[in-house]
Amino acid sequence: MADIKADVVLDTKGLNCPLPVLKTKKTIDSMHSGEILEVISTDHGSKADIPALLKRLGHELIDTKDEGGMIYFFIRKK
Repeated sequence: MADIKADVVLDTKGLNCPLPVLKTKKTIDSMHSGEILEVISTDHGSKADIPALLKRLGHELIDTKDEGGMIYFFIRKK
């Protein structure tokens, strides 16, 4: 996780479905192609929902970490 430098960090801790997914999509829409987004979530539904969103939209999930009750997603915008 430390070796991936995010251009944008989105903190969705404490938010429940569907807010982490909706905020992730809105943030990606405002980014430039090739930029990296780090999403931090405490909603375990995000483990399935965010990768499904990225697959549908065609963005790349670089890495996912689950530690300390938080899930970190690293996403590269297409």
